[in-house]
Amino acid sequence: MSLQAIQTREDLERLEKERPFESLCQFESTYEAIRTSAHLRPEKTALSFFLNGNDYRSVHTIDYQSLLQKITQTANFFHRLGLQCDDVVAFILPNMPETHYVLWGGEARCQILAINPLLEPGQIRELIASVDAKAVITMNPMSRLDLWPKLDVILPELPSVQHVIGVDIAHYVNGAKGMAARLIQSSQRKKITLPAGKQYYNFTQAITKENGNDLMFDRDYTQNTISSLFCTGGTTGLPKIARRTHRNELANARSLQMLNADILNANKVILGGLPLFHVNGALATGLLPFMIGASIVIATPQGYRGEGVISRFWEIVEYFRVSAFSAVPTVYSALMNIPIEGRDLSSLEVGICGAAPMPVELFRSFQERTGIKILEGYGLTEGTCVSSINLFHGQQKIGSIGVRLPYQDMVCAVVDADRIVRICETDEIGVLAIKGPNISLGYQLEHQNKDLWMTDEHGDTWLNTGDLARQDADGYFWLTGRKKELIVRGGHNIEPKLIEESLCRHPAVNMAAAVGKPDAHAGEVPVCYVQISDATTINVEELLTFAAKETPEKAAIPKEIHMVEELPLTAVGKVFKPQLEMQEIERCILTLATHNLPDNSIKVAMKQDPKHGILAEITLIGCDAEQQAIFRKELGAYTFKHTFIK
Repeated sequence: MSLQAIQTREDLERLEKERPFESLCQFESTYEAIRTSAHLRPEKTALSFFLNGNDYRSVHTIDYQSLLQKITQTANFFHRLGLQCDDVVAFILPNMPETHYVLWGGEARCQILAINPLLEPGQIRELIASVDAKAVITMNPMSRLDLWPKLDVILPELPSVQHVIGVDIAHYVNGAKGMAARLIQSSQRKKITLPAGKQYYNFTQAITKENGNDLMFDRDYTQNTISSLFCTGGTTGLPKIARRTHRNELANARSLQMLNADILNANKVILGGLPLFHVNGALATGLLPFMIGASIVIATPQGYRGEGVISRFWEIVEYFRVSAFSAVPTVYSALMNIPIEGRDLSSLEVGICGAAPMPVELFRSFQERTGIKILEGYGLTEGTCVSSINLFHGQQKIGSIGVRLPYQDMVCAVVDADRIVRICETDEIGVLAIKGPNISLGYQLEHQNKDLWMTDEHGDTWLNTGDLARQDADGYFWLTGRKKELIVRGGHNIEPKLIEESLCRHPAVNMAAAVGKPDAHAGEVPVCYVQISDATTINVEELLTFAAKETPEKAAIPKEIHMVEELPLTAVGKVFKPQLEMQEIERCILTLATHNLPDNSIKVAMKQDPKHGILAEITLIGCDAEQQAIFRKELGAYTFKHTFIK
């Protein structure tokens, strides 16, 4: 059976029977996978990198032979530092070729911890300390870069860190500006001082001294050999660090490629705009393209947030002949404002969307305007990256997260504590559970593994995703809610507890409950309901100011605060957040109505539906067809479930 012929769940199941997984995922390590591609096509471009979207033609290219050499030198450098298999190297880096050298060279020798550069110093310190990292890599001091100062201030509090490694960026600046940038960078490096017991290295200079042809050490890789440690909290939240293995990463990359073999192969060019500290960026625009011998375009150190990337996106696609990219809904929304007229986009076959639900209206409008197919999928760090996706050749169900990937199981289940009671019937809502070779070993801190695993009647272990979903008759999954109360803002996960604890530090606040407010651009933004002791002692403006000061992450600062006499509680005294979420959805709908409909022409009933989860039932009264059409279109820009009652 051709790999291009997967159009249904039955095709997928037939593939699994005809081609055993072990015969297809033959590599023992991510390094071996990259080395194989490099030996097959040494002169082919592996990476293209530019600093600014407005100057994308000033590109730096690295072929596969050079890529392998740099990764090998990096691994040997870590070996020379005395790092062992179980030691951890933490990197705090933007998207650069060096980030790939560190990531894959680090996995070859030891374990890599990926840290979001946007985190505050205190959060970075907590992550590094929790794994006792022996080495940390970040950007060397340079004007307009704040990463070295973030690390410098916390180094005295990190006794495990012995090696501090800095990465230059000035050598990517061209022309006369480049010479000046290198002089400034050199001057800044000379000012570096470290606490006693810590040694500094300049990454570029250090790896040039290493052998780039062969690894200078022997290492055995088993199914449980840890390759990487990735944080699950997006830009905010308490640090939960998933321990992933080489087998996890290889299995997930291969499964995704097999489901889409004709659009993911060595002839393709993948645009990398997602951050490499995130699993989607590292796998979908990293390991997977390297494994199949494709080319990656690194769109600036800041990715999609880089200057000129969005405004010149279609020019970049045309110039590099990009065939696929992966992005969050906010990127697709921004691209709707960029003209495509006159651009040759014939190379671009697909856009992949994950990390947050895609609004139905945005989905349809983007495809109609550009002619580019969007594949919406689902995944989580604990499952390495991707667990399900819509089929490129099969039926596209807008709003669905697609069918499961080959060689991993995915079910909706009725559960009792840590036990799966039974698998749900078709269209019955249950806890979404996954298992397979892509499932990580769990979290670094053992107490965080509570409620992560479930066991079925056969004794098999499943990962509890924390999401609620249903599966339709065709095998497509539909998310209906979240058991874990994350707020998903533009693809980044925000822990409500982070906001609630900050506000509860105010003496007037007795209780706080943070939920997501529907947002047409970001999907959700955080808002908070607070129960206060005395309404005469505080007002909303003061609380907003307090929250902005106390909340440790900018993305988590609540957009609105609602003071209430009592928060809704369950029978056991816990805050009943679905009621607050329904209030936010209803408020959003009524606000839209005031802009588009006559007065008193809408009724909204919120309910918890057995098939869809939270559902808004909307009745329109006395509206003409044009008013209804405008209202329905604007409502389609939001991700919450709704239906119209005639």
